[in-house]
Amino acid sequence: MEVKKQLVLREIAGDYALIPIGNTIIKNNGLFSLSETGARIWELLPQADGAEQLVDALLEEYDVDRETLSRDVDEFLEQLRQLEIL
Repeated sequence: MEVKKQLVLREIAGDYALIPIGNTIIKNNGLFSLSETGARIWELLPQADGAEQLVDALLEEYDVDRETLSRDVDEFLEQLRQLEIL
């Protein structure tokens, strides 16, 4: 999946955030906080062709049912779209 903005993932004091680089601005005050799972999804985005591929990869790492994970991934991707990141 293609990410439209230049952002780097950073872990700061145990929390994860997407930090814009260069002239990139995020609608959310310049910072987008992520959960640990959100950070993992972000790391997987460049290799994934779609949400289903993300779900398949995450099912190997997390003890959760497919339906719940699929819903959570869809919600996360929608948030990225609303912020014009994805």
